[in-house]
Amino acid sequence: METDHRVVVGDARRLDRVADDAVDLVVTSPPYPMIEMWDDLFASLNPAVGEHLDAGDGRAAFEAMHEQLGEVWAEVERVLVDGGIACVNVGDATRKVDGSFRVYQNHSRVVDAFEDLGFEPLPELLWRKPVNSAAKFMGSGMVPPNAYVTLEHEYVLVFRNGKRSRQFEPRAQHRYESAYFWEERNRWFSDVWEDVQGELQDLGHDALRSRSAAYPFEVPYRLINMYSVYGDTVLDPFWGTGTTSLAAMAAGRNSIGYELDAEFAEVFDDRVDDVAALSHNVARQRLDAHRDFVAREREKGEAFGYDAEHYDFPVTTKQERRIRFYAVTNVEETDEGYRAEHEPV
Repeated sequence: METDHRVVVGDARRLDRVADDAVDLVVTSPPYPMIEMWDDLFASLNPAVGEHLDAGDGRAAFEAMHEQLGEVWAEVERVLVDGGIACVNVGDATRKVDGSFRVYQNHSRVVDAFEDLGFEPLPELLWRKPVNSAAKFMGSGMVPPNAYVTLEHEYVLVFRNGKRSRQFEPRAQHRYESAYFWEERNRWFSDVWEDVQGELQDLGHDALRSRSAAYPFEVPYRLINMYSVYGDTVLDPFWGTGTTSLAAMAAGRNSIGYELDAEFAEVFDDRVDDVAALSHNVARQRLDAHRDFVAREREKGEAFGYDAEHYDFPVTTKQERRIRFYAVTNVEETDEGYRAEHEPV
């Protein structure tokens, strides 16, 4: 199996190198409006953002920032197939503007934008992130009533493009090989993720680090396995350091990434060097975890009704029988990005 991974340095408000209905899944984490590290970016896209902030009008700045994201979501609707899924990792923001402290609900604003475009919202995920500080509250401390809870979670918002789910040929081989284990389904499709740690990536450059909010590999890797099949194309319009493309490689999917800053593409070159080992390790970890699950269930006296066709273990459901894992064996640069070769594990 081969997969292609395109990297486009350009503005995702115009996905001009992506055809209509060319993408099967979108997995992305955009810059969060009203988080100060992205003020300059939004102001460069629309100078009115800076003007609103200077004037102390937080609400107007918030809306102007989301208008820029909205242009990207409109392009996502164009390039995503009917029934395709869009997953948006976003956090709310807390900020004091003109002496007034409040929360800016980015997740609600993104939901409204996607609904206006005709997407159907699906159950969302809460990714609960660890907070290491002992002083987790904000405001007046132990004296009521002016302390505020700390935001310790982000959202993974999930949308379907249109009213109908994607259609496949009956018993399509690539779909059933893409199955996940029964116990993985129970963990991944829980509406609260507490087992995923935040990640500050070593970008090797302080200026780049200040412009990145890279999310853990586990987040896009899970979402890609949950909402796509082998051979699908995954788009990340806010590519950053390329974590979504890295996860797509490891998961045996194609990918397209759009990124304004060409320097991030250079960082990804180093990450690609490790993708073969990463993909083998991820596959082995999943296989070993399933074998441990089987052993625990058998100790409890549970029986399994089906055997996996490609592995030496049983599975819980009929749909898992043809499950198969692939890992990267080689990656080559192409004119538009990278081509990865995969082999069964």
